[in-house]
Amino acid sequence: MDLPLLNRGKVRDIYEVGKDKLLIITTDRLSAFDVVLPSPIPEKGKVLNQISLFWFEKFKNLVPHHVITADIQQMGLSPVLLKEHADTLEGRSILARRAQPLTVECVVRGFLAGSGWKDYQKTGAVCGHALPKGLRQCEEFPEPIFTPATKATSGHDVNIDFEETARRVGRDIAERIQKLSIQIFKEGVAYAKTRGIIIADTKFEFGIYNGKLMLIDEALTPDSSRFWPKDRYQPGQDQPSFDKQIVRNYLLELKWNQTPPGPELPPDIIEKTSKAYKDVYRLLTGLQLR
Repeated sequence: MDLPLLNRGKVRDIYEVGKDKLLIITTDRLSAFDVVLPSPIPEKGKVLNQISLFWFEKFKNLVPHHVITADIQQMGLSPVLLKEHADTLEGRSILARRAQPLTVECVVRGFLAGSGWKDYQKTGAVCGHALPKGLRQCEEFPEPIFTPATKATSGHDVNIDFEETARRVGRDIAERIQKLSIQIFKEGVAYAKTRGIIIADTKFEFGIYNGKLMLIDEALTPDSSRFWPKDRYQPGQDQPSFDKQIVRNYLLELKWNQTPPGPELPPDIIEKTSKAYKDVYRLLTGLQLR
């Protein structure tokens, strides 16, 4: 790509376009346990990109977002670059405003799952939030809880409390992102339930652009969230999953120490995971992935 590469993350490649814009390409790479696996998941990048675009549009009246356009013909890229990389760009890229990311991830949990379940079993709380006694695994909370985390450049993110969040980004911003995160999550959960999907938890990222707070990165995707089929939901046990939990479950059966390099995935796991991602898109939007 004949543009300055700003960052190559676990999933996204980010290029500079002038001084204040970014070209963000969502690849088919998949990471598990903070390791990028050697086996890509076909169409995964398109699913993530299209789902984020769907939610950004849906929530635009709640909070501005960083997307300028997803139409590659409107990105101002050179004809040569478009011709050479059309397959890489089409359906999986956006031109975005270059916001300054906040130094925290905004995690919202609505159900007692994952590390939250382990925390609750030990302490009766999740990330310092005291919860009613007797909750079952994967049970829905009375109200969603805000459990922010650091943004680790390598390794695992670390949970932090609201006071640490306020220290990092300022109290006013901390209060705003807490309120927005919970509001977006609740509206997203309510909509997804009408489409047969339970969104158990998620993470949002916010940034500052020209002094304004905006939603950046991705929104309520199978990579940033825990998605369960509503018709199979039953508290008291692990839930079947629409997201990359399919891969995690497979990896947990292996004698792999969860450090690089990651193992190759068998064709059936790749196929199941790709189908799960596309199923989420179809259910949420009512459309087939283009």
